[in-house]
Amino acid sequence: MTDEQIKQYHANVDDNIEKFGYHSTFVFDGSAPSFCYSTGIYKSYGIPEIFISALPQNLSHELIKSYVDSFKNLKSPPLNERINYLTDRFSIYLVEVANDKLAEYVLSSVRFYRGEDYKYLQMVYPDVKGYFPDEVGYNYDQVILCPFKSSITRS
Repeated sequence: MTDEQIKQYHANVDDNIEKFGYHSTFVFDGSAPSFCYSTGIYKSYGIPEIFISALPQNLSHELIKSYVDSFKNLKSPPLNERINYLTDRFSIYLVEVANDKLAEYVLSSVRFYRGEDYKYLQMVYPDVKGYFPDEVGYNYDQVILCPFKSSITRS
């Protein structure tokens, strides 16, 4: 990207945060799993930002919107619990992830917060067979940046 393109992108991020309360950034370069993250949710609503790995762009944006709509008035989303209502496609977990684990991913947030306090959660979801990353048989390229333990017991 040129300096002018970067400047325009940052202006777009700031405009979206002002208009909608947040901006979501989707990144895919073909060499690693895609990822999507929010910027502005923590400042606008007092709930952590969201990081999602390896889902399609439209679904990632849909999940971020659903997260904001579901939790912006609660100030505390449920952590480490199976959540079945953010999408009708699958269950998810929200788990805390340290900002230093995300430093190379969430560049728009690093720029936006400029040293201010902010928090992130990672949205963890199952593979196409319904297995979560800590279960035998899990097979997906989701990057997990935090300790994860599902509450699912399989018989």
